[in-house]
Amino acid sequence: MTCPDDDPEEALALVDGLLLIGGGDVEPSCYGADPATPELYGIETDRDAFEIALVRAAERDGIPTLAICRGIQVLNVAFGGSLHPHLPDVEGIGVHGEPLSGAPVPHDVKLAAGSRITEATAADMISGSSHHHQGIDALGQGLVPTGWTEDGLVESLELEAGWVLGVQWHPEETAAADPAQQGLFDALVRRAGRS
Repeated sequence: MTCPDDDPEEALALVDGLLLIGGGDVEPSCYGADPATPELYGIETDRDAFEIALVRAAERDGIPTLAICRGIQVLNVAFGGSLHPHLPDVEGIGVHGEPLSGAPVPHDVKLAAGSRITEATAADMISGSSHHHQGIDALGQGLVPTGWTEDGLVESLELEAGWVLGVQWHPEETAAADPAQQGLFDALVRRAGRS
């Protein structure tokens, strides 16, 4: 199976900003991995194809984009990157959550100085609430890593050009009590208001 481009222009014509949310795993053939990984769940190939096309079109059209959890994975795959299909199989990577259990795993993410995420959160370290068993492996073209957990896993990235930002954790879970997490959503709204 390959992930063909769909035409997302009709959807993008209705928005000034794009928020990609969490969900099931990305189909492994979209990034050249073994589709037989037994821990995979919730794969929706139509959603994969549409969101990959949506991200590419949003970048092309200059639409500000915030990608959360599955969203950062879609973002990376859309630009030719790959994923670790199951993080517990990767030597040296700690626990980042169990997507189906509902119990988040909190962990600190060190942010890169001068990055868009540092500007949005007004922080150089942030505590993320995670539920993921997959993660960024090889970076997609034009993507820059901007946040890492202590074990070295990329937890945030952005495109070199435009305002396209992805985070592996769920800022919506703690935004009400954490101004740094809320800052991500505020930054997206500000950017969208300029579109």
